[in-house]
Amino acid sequence: MGNWFKISHISAGFIAVLVGYTSSVAIIFQAASAAGATPAELNSWMWALGIGMGASCIGLSLRYRSPILTAWSTPGAALLVTSLSGLTMSQAIGVFLFSSLLITISGITGWFQKIMQYVPRHIAAAMLAGILIRFGMDLFTAMQTQWLMVGLMFIAFLLGRAWLPRYTVPLSLAVGMLSAGSLGLIHLEALSWTPATPLLMPPDFSVSALIGVGIPLFIVTMTSQNVPGLAVLRANGYETPASPLIGWTGAAGLILGPFGGFSFNLAAITAAICMSKDADPDPSRRYLASVWAGVFYLFTGVFGATVVGLFAAFPTELVAAIAGLALLGTIGGSLAGALADEHGREAALVTFICTASGMAFMGIGSAFWGLVFGLCVHAIARRRSQAS
Repeated sequence: MGNWFKISHISAGFIAVLVGYTSSVAIIFQAASAAGATPAELNSWMWALGIGMGASCIGLSLRYRSPILTAWSTPGAALLVTSLSGLTMSQAIGVFLFSSLLITISGITGWFQKIMQYVPRHIAAAMLAGILIRFGMDLFTAMQTQWLMVGLMFIAFLLGRAWLPRYTVPLSLAVGMLSAGSLGLIHLEALSWTPATPLLMPPDFSVSALIGVGIPLFIVTMTSQNVPGLAVLRANGYETPASPLIGWTGAAGLILGPFGGFSFNLAAITAAICMSKDADPDPSRRYLASVWAGVFYLFTGVFGATVVGLFAAFPTELVAAIAGLALLGTIGGSLAGALADEHGREAALVTFICTASGMAFMGIGSAFWGLVFGLCVHAIARRRSQAS
């Protein structure tokens, strides 16, 4: 039973949720605002998202004994910010249900898993490294504005590596929170702990909205979230079947869409935190970190937007620093895996650089294009080696 309450599991789960919420919750607010959401409807959105992510994290992680973390679609939310203007909330709900239905069908038919089977592991590792490298750099960028707090966290990380390797990240987080508190950087004054109330919102299936917003939401979620999310699992050695994961996240959207759960998908960045050695030296036990992330997600769902205020109370530098520290090992392991095979190094480099560039084309993010360009280079290199 003690394994269920291991501090490294709990801290990894908490950091994953902290990073996930603080990095993109403002976009959710903007998306809800674009649809004309009332405060009660926004509260329901946050309830649905928290409950959906929590239930799917816990259920899928326990079912497959793998660190499976789900998330809302951040690129999808950004798309909604610009696309929901002029639509009613009922039309927006119709869009959510349509997109989730397409995701569910993708999982049931298995076509997504078939495509991902053709992605070599070194390219998946390179894409993961490209996704995460920004977080490693943000650690040192944060030192520029809060050098004392971040510097102490970095020192705690180095000392922890030497003497308490299993508790390095929790120790750094504790030092960061103590430093932030002593420097007056944590602001909890405006918090009021009020449970959220789910609100059932009827859908309106507008054909123009389904085509103009629903299909792009589906494409963005699959390419920018589920592709790198599955790549993270593969890069860390987890061969969990993809189809059930995609299918269940789509089903969660079908159930919770009428309450504001606009999209659920596999997480990439936050999932990497739960898959690191800091979460557990034993890869077979890291799923418990995702279970704890699910518990924290449920908590955020129950208290809705109030918990968002709690996460917003932390200084941005603390969040950037702890994310960077928690992901250092994963970044290093991904780079090592990407560049280990000399014959695949060029394709891996193209994947890594393109993904890290942050480029976007046709509304699709750099992770997808890094994968496309890397696979092209890989195919050319294979044909060249076969010809010679």
